[in-house]
Amino acid sequence: MENKGVLIGSIIFVFASFFLMIGLLGYESYKAKQMKELAASVKSEARPTASSVPFHDFSMYKTKIGDEGREMVQIPEGPFTMGSNDGDPDEAPEHQVYLKGFYLDRKEVTQDEYMRFAKMTKRAKPRIEVFDDDQSKILKPDFSAMSVSWDEASAYCKWAGKRLPTEAEWEKAGRGESKRKYPWGDKFITNASNVDGSEDGYKYLAPPGSFEAGRSPYGLYDMTGNVAEWVEDSYDEHYYKKSPFRDPKGPENADLKVVRGGSWRETEHNARLSKRFAAKHWRTDVTIGIRCASDLE
Repeated sequence: MENKGVLIGSIIFVFASFFLMIGLLGYESYKAKQMKELAASVKSEARPTASSVPFHDFSMYKTKIGDEGREMVQIPEGPFTMGSNDGDPDEAPEHQVYLKGFYLDRKEVTQDEYMRFAKMTKRAKPRIEVFDDDQSKILKPDFSAMSVSWDEASAYCKWAGKRLPTEAEWEKAGRGESKRKYPWGDKFITNASNVDGSEDGYKYLAPPGSFEAGRSPYGLYDMTGNVAEWVEDSYDEHYYKKSPFRDPKGPENADLKVVRGGSWRETEHNARLSKRFAAKHWRTDVTIGIRCASDLE
């Protein structure tokens, strides 16, 4: 009988321990879920989502269709603040610039559009030198054109009856007359642009115009992220200290050219509108593409 009592007691102990373990596991799972929800809440508060961006009407800005059939937006004449005192040394000093009116492509040039130019001018198609994944993931007709040099980008714009924008024109079209860091404002917004990571829905390139919430004050798409864009200017780290007030065109022609707008590989910090990149004019990269400008008629 004594052994029987010990056996029953052991069985009860085992079952009690089992249910206690189940209860503890359930409690730990509940705590982990609560912490995950709290972290998501904090992240959401720290980085607003695209749904928090109000609707804007861009119909007030005139548009035209370029010679190659692409839509352009008129950027009005007037002043704006260029550069930043809170960024890298080559972004300073903040300074006032006055630009005459001009047109700029509403969207980046696509691979299909660039290939039409390449075939008509009997140029070689862009080559992807470095990419650490299946190239078919970024080679799609509706994705932004990339792996084109400054010379090829300039040639495309001339073929289309246009030109590359100056650095000042590009920045004004992206930020308007204010000092905003991004096309939509001063705080980075998830799902408003295609930058590093997959949170925005794209690991690599995206079709131009995919981010409605990320449009600039004039209604231009992808001025932050997707592909960075060549501009006309040569690069000089100290140019802002001596640039003219009206229609600056950059320093004398040099081997280094300016790239603006960040890309799908850049962090939100490096996708700021005032951020400047320098690259050899012959460089080709999967992160650099094209947007063209033209003078007012």
